[in-house]
Amino acid sequence: MTANTIAINRRRNPFAGHAEVWLFGYGSLIYKADFPWVERRPARIRGWERRFWQGSHDHRGTPRAPGRVATLVPAQSAVCVGMAYRITPDVFDHLDYREKNGYLRFSTDMHLDNDAHAQGLVYIATEDNAAFLGPASDRDIAAQIARSAGPSGPNSEYLLRLAAALRELDAHDSHVFALEQELLRLQRQQG
Repeated sequence: MTANTIAINRRRNPFAGHAEVWLFGYGSLIYKADFPWVERRPARIRGWERRFWQGSHDHRGTPRAPGRVATLVPAQSAVCVGMAYRITPDVFDHLDYREKNGYLRFSTDMHLDNDAHAQGLVYIATEDNAAFLGPASDRDIAAQIARSAGPSGPNSEYLLRLAAALRELDAHDSHVFALEQELLRLQRQQG
């Protein structure tokens, strides 16, 4: 699959005709909501875990030196904590562009902070997209993050802001926090 997924996502619209849609964010969408929203609430989805296995050629890296950003991978007993936004469908023009580097819209069941359930959408970069980098050691992922930067800024900022946002949500993510510690160790060595 091509890395640019804008056209594909415009055809993936299971909520056509709805005035509002819930969107689940698990990466930068937790802390960087650069779009209008009607309501914002902590949420979680089951059966997925966050991993820094997606390459970023357009935001936190370049085509020659991609950064690493979060995607979700299936994990049967996992619970991924993030942020849910109730949005109007016109926001998808912006979101499809923002998430164009390999991310596809999928339907998901969300559990909102008051134990309410909602159906909504989530952007996931699956392993068949051209920007997918896959697993690596924490040390290798952190080193790539430490040296990467793109139009949206340093890749390290993405990781550190995500870790801080997860702490604000009182959410433990061993993968993110291990990468954060490895990145901070590398920064101390270089500083």
